[in-house]
Amino acid sequence: MRKRKFHSFSSRLSKRLVLTLLVVMGLTSFLVFIIGGGFAFEVEEMRHQTMLEASFERVNAVVSEVYVGTINLVPQIEEHIGNPDRMASLLKRALTQNPNIRSCGISFIENYYPQKGPRFVPYAIRRDSTHIETLNYTANHHDYLQSEWFLQGLEAEKGIWSEPFFEGNDTTSPPLVAFLYPIRNKQGRAVAVLGADLSLDWLQKKMEETDTEIYYAEWTGPSKEEKDKDEDNENDENAQSILEPYSFLISKKGTFIVHPDKHRIVKDNFSSVVKASEDTAAVADISRKMTSGVEGFYGMETSNTKEVDIEGRTSYVFFTPIKHADWSMGLVVPQLAIDLAAYIVGGVLIFFMMLAVLVVWLVNSFSIRRATKPLKQLAASADEVAKGNFYTPLPAIKRNDEIRLLHDSFENMQHSLAQYTDELKATTASKAAIENELKIAHDIQMAMLPKKFAAHPERNDIDIFGSLTPAKAVGGDLFDFHLHDEKLFFCIGDVSGQGVPASLLMAVTRSLFRNVSVHTSEPHHIVKALNDVMVEGNEKNMFVTLFVGVLDLATGKLRYSNAGHDAPMLLTQEGCRFLPCDPNLPVGVMAGWEFSMQETTLPAHTTVFLYTDGLNEAENANHAQFEETRIVEVAEKLLSEGKTDSETIICQMAQAVSNFVGEAEQSDDLTMLAIRYLP
Repeated sequence: MRKRKFHSFSSRLSKRLVLTLLVVMGLTSFLVFIIGGGFAFEVEEMRHQTMLEASFERVNAVVSEVYVGTINLVPQIEEHIGNPDRMASLLKRALTQNPNIRSCGISFIENYYPQKGPRFVPYAIRRDSTHIETLNYTANHHDYLQSEWFLQGLEAEKGIWSEPFFEGNDTTSPPLVAFLYPIRNKQGRAVAVLGADLSLDWLQKKMEETDTEIYYAEWTGPSKEEKDKDEDNENDENAQSILEPYSFLISKKGTFIVHPDKHRIVKDNFSSVVKASEDTAAVADISRKMTSGVEGFYGMETSNTKEVDIEGRTSYVFFTPIKHADWSMGLVVPQLAIDLAAYIVGGVLIFFMMLAVLVVWLVNSFSIRRATKPLKQLAASADEVAKGNFYTPLPAIKRNDEIRLLHDSFENMQHSLAQYTDELKATTASKAAIENELKIAHDIQMAMLPKKFAAHPERNDIDIFGSLTPAKAVGGDLFDFHLHDEKLFFCIGDVSGQGVPASLLMAVTRSLFRNVSVHTSEPHHIVKALNDVMVEGNEKNMFVTLFVGVLDLATGKLRYSNAGHDAPMLLTQEGCRFLPCDPNLPVGVMAGWEFSMQETTLPAHTTVFLYTDGLNEAENANHAQFEETRIVEVAEKLLSEGKTDSETIICQMAQAVSNFVGEAEQSDDLTMLAIRYLP
C-alpha cells in the first residue's frame, strides 16, 4: 500500500485562517478603496476648485483695481476736457494711486486740440516702483486713428478690454492688455479713448505664485525657492510637472493672456489646444464654454464623466469667468495628481494588510502548533493501541477542552477494546462450536435425504433425480421417495421458516412420511396422518406445504394429495403442463382437516417435475422473480432438444436460476425432484 504524504493539521489550519483573513481583508480593502475613491474625488474637486478660486481672486483683484481706477479717472478727465495740459498730471496721479496699472494714455480724435496737432495722446508710464514718466505723443508717426482698438473704444458704451498686444509690435517686451473707456465732451460725444495698460508679465507671475503656493501646500516637496535653485536637475523638474497643475487665462476670442509657456501668450489661441487634443470634441466644448463666460469644470462627477487630453496629458479642467473683463480663467489638473492620493492610500493599505497577515500567520502557526501538540501524542498512543498494546499510557492533558474530551474518549476506547477483545475471544470460541454443530446438523440433514442416483439402477422403468440447496447451513425443504409393493411413494415439502427449527420439523416430516407410507398406499391418508401428528403440540404454529404421490409402476396410475404446495409440472411428448391440484391447507395448520386425493394416468416417457417456492420465487438484484413462465420456457427448450432425463432437467433448471439470480444472495431453500416414467 502506497504511503500517503503527511500534511500537518496545524499547517492546514493556519493556511485556512490566513486565506480567510486575506479574503476578508482584501474585500474590506476593496470596499474601502471603492467607497473612499468617491470621497477622494469630492475632496480633490473641492481642493482644486479652491485652487482656482484663489487664482481667480488674485487676478480679479488686479483687474478690478484697473477697472475701478480707470472708471474713477474718467469723470476727472471729462471735467477738464477743455484743458489738454491738465491730462498728463491726471494720468500720473492715476498711476500713483493704482500700482497695478503699468501705463495709461488718452488717445483723442483727430484735430480735437488744433493747437496740439492732428493727433494728441497724453501718456504716463511707470518706469520703476518710484518713477512715473509723462509724455505727449503728437508726432504724425503715432497713427492710431484707424486702429481697431481705438474705433471699438469710441463706439463702446462702457469700458472694454483689448486683445493682448505688444507695445509698438516689440515682441521682446512684456505683452500688455488694455482697459479702454470712451471719453465724452460736454455734449456727450466720444472724443477720446482712455487706455489703462496691464502688464501680462506681472499678471503671469501672480498666477504662477498662486499655483505654486497651493501645490506645495498640498504635496510634500521642496519649497518654491528650493525648486528655483534646482532648475538644473531636469529629471526632478519633469517628475514634478507630471503632478503639478497650472492656470491659464484667455480672452473672449480665446487668445492666451496668461499661460505657463510664455511663448504662447498673445501669439497662440486656445483653438490650437483643440486641434492638438485627441479628445477634440471635449476640448472644443471647453473652449466654447470658456469664451462664452460659463463657469464649471470638465471631468470627475459632472455630466462629462471622462477626463480629457490637454497639452498631451490626461487631465481635468476647471474654469470660471473674470469679473469686469471678458476673460476666462482655466485650471488644468493632471489625472495622476488626483488619482495619486488613492494610489498612495491603496499601497499603504495593502502593505499594512500584508504585514498584518504575516503577523497573524506567525502568531497563529505558533499557537496552533502548541495547541495541537497533544493530538500528535494521542496519535502515537493510538498507533500503539492499534498494535494490540491496549494499556499504552496516554499523554496527560491539563486543559479542559475538546482535546481533553478526545483523551477521555481514547481512554474509554482502551478499556472497551480490552474488554471487547476478551468477549470476542469467548464469542469466537462459542461461534466456532455452533458452526461445528451446524455443520454436523447439515451433514445429518443431507444424510437423511436420498443421495444415491440412479436411485434404483436395477430397474429400467423409472428415472429419479433430486437436489436440495439450503439458503443457510441447514434448511427446511425436504424430498423423499421409496419403492413398496411395485409402487413408488414420493413427496416434496417446504417447512415454514428457515434454520434449525425448520430443519428439525423437516426431519420429523420425512420420518413420519417413511413410517406412514409403509402401512397405507393412499396419499391423502398419509398426509392426514402427518397433519394429525404435527398439529398436536404445535405451539410455534409452524406448518409444512407438502405434495405426496403414489405411482403404480405397472399401470402408470398416479394418485396424489397436495397440501398447499406448488403444483408439479408434467413434461410429456405433447408438451408441458401443470398437474391440477386441489387447494388443501398445509400440514400442521388445522386438526381434522380432510385432505382430498386426485389421480391421473401418466403416458409413457412422462417426467414429473416437483419443486419448492425457492425456484419460482428466486430473486435477482432488481428483486424480479424467476416465476413459472421461465420454468416453462426452460422445460419446453429441454423437450425440443430431447433432453428429458431427470438429472439433465434438474441441472439445466438450476443453471437457469443461477444465471437469472446472478450475484444476489439466495433468499430461500431450493429443492427440486424429477421422476421420469419409462414402462
